[in-house]
Amino acid sequence: MTYDIPVVILCGGKGTRIKEMTESIPKPLIEIGGKPIVWHIMKIYSSFGFNNFILCLGYKSHKIKEFFLNYELLNSDITVGLGNKNNITVHNSHHERDWKVTLAFTGEENMTGSRIKQIEKYILGDTFMLTYGDGVSDVNVKQLLDFHRSHSKVGTVTGVRPASRFGELLLNEDMVESFSEKPQTSTGRINGGFFVFNREVFNYVSEDENCIFERDPLENLAKDEQLMMHQHDGFWQCMDTLRDMQYLEKLWQEKETPWKLWER
Repeated sequence: MTYDIPVVILCGGKGTRIKEMTESIPKPLIEIGGKPIVWHIMKIYSSFGFNNFILCLGYKSHKIKEFFLNYELLNSDITVGLGNKNNITVHNSHHERDWKVTLAFTGEENMTGSRIKQIEKYILGDTFMLTYGDGVSDVNVKQLLDFHRSHSKVGTVTGVRPASRFGELLLNEDMVESFSEKPQTSTGRINGGFFVFNREVFNYVSEDENCIFERDPLENLAKDEQLMMHQHDGFWQCMDTLRDMQYLEKLWQEKETPWKLWER
């Protein structure tokens, strides 16, 4: 089954905590197993039938545009008829044939909330998915969508349980009561990305370049009792640092890849 619900991926940050890699390429293009991490994220969604993607670009946006503009030629067998520059036959040997990818430049310096507001014009229905361009998981996004549809709130966030250096979700059962950004200690779940929102969320963000989605917008959604949490106890890993990248690469090389849902 396929879904026309768009998947918005935040791909505009500078990735300063992994600057060893991001001086030459944007963070979403850092490769794990020979493929950019954003490709892995898109494959996760695609494995559940979500093939409509909107990428919010910023830092080194031209690199990501080049990757997708050249995707067919670089990932397919081709036949070239020499002497005629237009005589190229693409034999489509990749599996991403049904993907629709919108590449939206949302500012070089803009924060996450601003980037989300700017792609409002591409959201034609009432519901869309949202995630970050640097984290993978074995979360079942179809079940995530079903959970979102089971309540009447504006948003759903996936809550996971990794280390304590991330923003913590303070809960009343599955209702998010507050959103605490990177507390000193953490005993509960944290924001793992993999959101679902109704378009009402655009009322909580602005195009102001300093609008940070993880601060006022999410905190205000929680205060308004409009943010629910989908619990995920499986695999989740972000790629904030070089060590994170090396860990994911190690898992790939050892074929311990819980997020590789497209081959299950």
